[in-house]
Amino acid sequence: MNTDTHAAVADHHHDDHSHGSLSTYLLGFVLSVVLTAIPFWLVMSGALPSKQITALVIMAFAVVQIVVHMIYFLHMNTKSENGWSMMALIFTIVMVVIALSGSLWVMNHLNSNMMPIHEMTGMK
Repeated sequence: MNTDTHAAVADHHHDDHSHGSLSTYLLGFVLSVVLTAIPFWLVMSGALPSKQITALVIMAFAVVQIVVHMIYFLHMNTKSENGWSMMALIFTIVMVVIALSGSLWVMNHLNSNMMPIHEMTGMK
């Protein structure tokens, strides 16, 4: 590989990718700690009036935390890789919403079908 080709390849790699700095990694770490601590506190303190609202808030925090990890640790943005990482972000958000809502749906049906109230209380 001659020096012109090597310089072009090096320029191409530096222009396409956004590498994080110490400050962006620390910001991502602090955000991830906060986005973990708040749902933990919500569950442990029972601050919200219903379990359904608590579950929805925790799901929202989970989606935000995944986006934070993708931006600060995987360096996804609209400029790198000709916008394909933004498509990956959108795909990830859609898949997370499907997985979280499907999990809640399955758990709700497992609870209602596998633990009937009349068997638990001894009623016939």
